[in-house]
Amino acid sequence: MERNAAQQQHEHENVGQVEKRNEMAGRLMVALDYPDAGQARLLLDQLEGIPCYMKVGMQLFYAAGPDFIRELKERGYSVFLDVKMHDIPNTVRGGAESLTLLGVDMFNVHAAGGAAMMAAALEGAAKAVSLHPSLHIPLIIAVTQLTSTSQEVMNSEIGIAGSVTDTVVRYAKLAAEAGLHGVVASPQESAVIAAACGPDFRTVTPGIRPAGASLDDQSRVMTPGQAIRQGSHYLVVGRPITAAADPRAAALTIIEEMSEV
Repeated sequence: MERNAAQQQHEHENVGQVEKRNEMAGRLMVALDYPDAGQARLLLDQLEGIPCYMKVGMQLFYAAGPDFIRELKERGYSVFLDVKMHDIPNTVRGGAESLTLLGVDMFNVHAAGGAAMMAAALEGAAKAVSLHPSLHIPLIIAVTQLTSTSQEVMNSEIGIAGSVTDTVVRYAKLAAEAGLHGVVASPQESAVIAAACGPDFRTVTPGIRPAGASLDDQSRVMTPGQAIRQGSHYLVVGRPITAAADPRAAALTIIEEMSEV
């Protein structure tokens, strides 16, 4: 029996919904903030089959090293290596070459290091690809102001005058001029960054907290849905997933909220 138009429409909508959820899953970065690979693997087993990005920060990378990054790639994950390089251009150039050879999909540097340092990161990545054409240049993004930084801290302790938003936009423009692909910023700044640097300039936004969740040590936060509406390209979520009683359910709930935008 031929399917009627209503059945076909329903199937089409279901396929569209699955595609939308998978797209949003690929924009969710789960922060593997663990002291060792064993604990991270427990979470990976719970999230099996969800096509999200994995973010590896300093604690886990310093403990588990490059082999764990290779393991994530073998499992099929995209990897954001969050090591926030900030050094002289030559050192960052070499670090970027090594990270590109490792096969990461994204890594970051501090915008405060300046335009020459950020450009050097691109040069290092390009050198790695020239030596190994099977590789690709990762997305290289710049840290503007940490989401734990309030305006008072930025002004009185770090010594930068003005508003956080003004500083973030200035750093974002500098990163774009240096050729980088985007920035790390609060979701509260995604819209102004897009206005200043264009919609294709990526914003990676920590400080994502589902409604009712603890703020922990974050100062500038938004819910997943709010962040997507503001134009964030990637949402970094740690404790609301990793510390949840059911991490898989928590991740799926966040993806569902992202998909409803």
